[in-house]
Amino acid sequence: VDDRELVTCLNPIDGSKIWETGYPSSFVDPYGYNNGPRCSPILTEKYCYTFGAEGVLLCLDITDGSKIWEVKTQEKWNVPSAFFGVGSTPLLHGDRLFVMVGGQPNSGMVAFDAGTGSILWESVGRDNWEGQPMIGWPGNRSYEWKGYEKIASYSSPVLAEIHGQEVLIALMRQGIVGIDPASGKIHFSYWFRARVQESVNAINPVVHENRILISSSYYRQGSVLLEINPDLEVEREVWRGLSLEIHFTTPVLHQGHIYAFSGRNPPDASFRCVEWETGDVQWERDESFRSFRGDSSRLGRGSAILADGKLIALGETGVLALVEANPEKLNEISRFKVPDINMPAWTAPVLSKGLLYLRDEDTLLCLDLND
Repeated sequence: VDDRELVTCLNPIDGSKIWETGYPSSFVDPYGYNNGPRCSPILTEKYCYTFGAEGVLLCLDITDGSKIWEVKTQEKWNVPSAFFGVGSTPLLHGDRLFVMVGGQPNSGMVAFDAGTGSILWESVGRDNWEGQPMIGWPGNRSYEWKGYEKIASYSSPVLAEIHGQEVLIALMRQGIVGIDPASGKIHFSYWFRARVQESVNAINPVVHENRILISSSYYRQGSVLLEINPDLEVEREVWRGLSLEIHFTTPVLHQGHIYAFSGRNPPDASFRCVEWETGDVQWERDESFRSFRGDSSRLGRGSAILADGKLIALGETGVLALVEANPEKLNEISRFKVPDINMPAWTAPVLSKGLLYLRDEDTLLCLDLND
């Protein structure tokens, strides 16, 4: 707003402003989409952490918005320009903040002291991707580092316990990596990138026990389920296929089944249930439309969250649907067009204390689900 990125704290009941802070930003989306920021704030009882479209990492006092510390990551590291600005939400774990910085040559991921902003380790880049087999690409290729690669993606890192060990898992531009969160040591790297330059990895990795699901919608990249062995190495691909081609939202895993939106663009969007172990489609509903203005009855692509055995799905058109999380059949309980939420609504719904928060580019809206 007016060449500033703003962090705003609102009362969750009535939307009134409690505090607001900001800093200069000149970011303009080169593809003509909205100008961000794109990452979700991270909240504790004391602090609010944000990561702006131009890579400003900020820690604020949650009571009044005053600045505790700041790191301008694009100035500090050699970060190549991203397609749509910065879009990977950091991960807070204990006293450490894990951030997909994307710096050359080996600062793709950086761990910060959450209280001070000091750097604890830097990892991911040339040293682990150089020479990696380019799985899924034609020929027997190994990756040759050029020195100006984009490293960051639009996926957010997750922390999981695999074979009794904590592993930081990040789906980067080149593929997925497993990292020791304490030291930054890389356990495994696995190539996963579409064969076109104009492509992104955007879903958060989904981890269950010793398996990891990743997906992309570009150039028929599809999905792959990886199995990790006790040495924290990629043992094998459990399955790979096109049953899910997820563009930008993270699927829901529930009782051995994945519920997700598949399709790169509105004309090929669908909502699907896929079996975790096999990748087989159990059911799907066509949610496609051709006009970018949307269809008053279709979801298009969207985001879903799970609550009380039901999926709350917000389509990019502003249509909200309630669907039973049932792998046997598609049982849609209801759907309606939410007033004032319009195309493109690409932010996942947020549910807290019976209140559902929805957002498009212009409107933040709260619905009461308690009645």
